[in-house]
Amino acid sequence: MNRLQDKVAVITGAAVGLGRAAALRMSDEGASVALLDVRDSEGEAFAAELAATGRTAAYWRCDVSDERAVQRVIDAVVERFGRLDVLVNNAGVAGVNKPTHEISEAEWDWVQAINVKGVFFCTKHAIPHLKRAGGGSIINLSSIYGLVGGPDVPPYHASKGAVRLMTKTDALLYAPDRIRVNSIHPGFIWTPMVEGHLSGQGDLEAGKKAAAALHPLGHMGEPDDIAWGAVYLACDEARFVTGSELVIDGGYTAR
Repeated sequence: MNRLQDKVAVITGAAVGLGRAAALRMSDEGASVALLDVRDSEGEAFAAELAATGRTAAYWRCDVSDERAVQRVIDAVVERFGRLDVLVNNAGVAGVNKPTHEISEAEWDWVQAINVKGVFFCTKHAIPHLKRAGGGSIINLSSIYGLVGGPDVPPYHASKGAVRLMTKTDALLYAPDRIRVNSIHPGFIWTPMVEGHLSGQGDLEAGKKAAAALHPLGHMGEPDDIAWGAVYLACDEARFVTGSELVIDGGYTAR
């Protein structure tokens, strides 16, 4: 408890899935959490749920592919909570599952706009506030497919590879400012995104079993598995960790 006491965290894509789990665990550890998403009903309900238990939380609608919206919301978070210490770049989409030669420019650009430009915009507009706070932590959600290849969803895999290298660049750029930047690389985690991906391939239960079998531990992960990794990277226990890849994948990439 209290590993993030008095810290303020912005979490994108915070209404459901990995973002929701990270926000919950960070608030458990004492952080004030700013929940950013475009799912207004889920985000507002989650903020109210946290506030009802005495935690400090608020929801902002934010399309991370819109730079002006990102800047406006991050500035509003700091105006409300007084500072910014942690940014979790979690918002993302899977995109179409087609061979590369069948993907349209619009389909490609939609994924990059959210998964790559969204990380860029949020980082860009968080950095001045993190500098004023004397340092902080940026946590970028990449994927196992930012580390290894796969014969599907090319726009998604490209975007997660970009996030991995963006993380390392920013870790080097902002180390003198005591801003740590790390990436998390989940395996298959049971979230609405993974459910949608598997549903699109046919029989959902068969897809779940097949996805579970890809992991040496024999099962898919839960959002909490990733949330605890984010808590670690956000807190002072990770003060000497930057430019790193935290792989939480049930052994998927160990082969």
